[in-house]
Amino acid sequence: MGAEHTRDLEQLAVRARAGLVREIDHSGAWDADPVWREAFAQVPRHLFVPYYFVGVPGGHERLWGEHPDPERRERWLRGAYADEPLATRLRDGELVSSSSQPSLMARMLAELRVRDGDRVLEIGAGTGYNAALLAHRVGAGNVTSVDLDPEIAESARTHLAAAGYRPTVVAGDGARGCPERAPYDRVMATCALRSVPVGWLGQCAAGARIIAPLSTGLVALDVRDGAEGRYAEGRFLHTSAYFMALRGGADRVPEPQPVLRDELFRFLLTLTSGRIDPQEALTLWEREGRPERERFGVTVRGGRQWGWLDDPDGPHTWELPGT
Repeated sequence: MGAEHTRDLEQLAVRARAGLVREIDHSGAWDADPVWREAFAQVPRHLFVPYYFVGVPGGHERLWGEHPDPERRERWLRGAYADEPLATRLRDGELVSSSSQPSLMARMLAELRVRDGDRVLEIGAGTGYNAALLAHRVGAGNVTSVDLDPEIAESARTHLAAAGYRPTVVAGDGARGCPERAPYDRVMATCALRSVPVGWLGQCAAGARIIAPLSTGLVALDVRDGAEGRYAEGRFLHTSAYFMALRGGADRVPEPQPVLRDELFRFLLTLTSGRIDPQEALTLWEREGRPERERFGVTVRGGRQWGWLDDPDGPHTWELPGT
């Protein structure tokens, strides 16, 4: 790759990153904490996706930054700054790792409500991009990222170092957290859960906050101390979210067969999977006025873990799948 073309790509990366920031701005994703704008403006996403895959008829096409064709390198770079998820690792044709949609990442980070100096645990290292954003905000020494796959963890370390960030990246079971680096003020999962791993609560400081994909949504839990000991409780955000399942201590997240194609009912059906008959779930959903995600919540307390509609101690509660 010639020096002139390298400079052109670097300039294109700056412009493309600025364009992505403007797009996230318009989406309102970080309205709850606009300080994240600076992190997205500074962290170079393309360094975390040196290659990725796009779907084509009959399979996938690999785009990469070292391709001998300048036009394909430019296509790779522009795609790296699209507000879209990117498939970054395939095994036997199955996706095993990806870089999440930047605006969704921005929304999750904003809802995490981090403060200067907070210690953050990330479950699912992926490419390392999210860990870099966190490290930019709270300092690399305060960020711990865990991934079950040693190869993915090592790749994330390499990407992070190339971008100038060195948080702690651990190869291990995310369901178990990372007790040797505890306590944490914030926990952010970038993989879908069936239930909240109870071990995380014991690694949280009082007042901690957890953001995690559950069902087809994002739940925001506040960790508190109560009469029965440490517990966590909170509601879902309004946005939909689809992530790869947490591998390790948790079972694979099941794909529901919805009675309706309505996305909000699909959310309820997945949240109650195996606990409420689908027809009963449909009756509840319609009787309650087809409730939005924000009316649902989760409580983890006293050895139990349950979902609820409107009130954690109300009439519409159910044990979470897998608990």
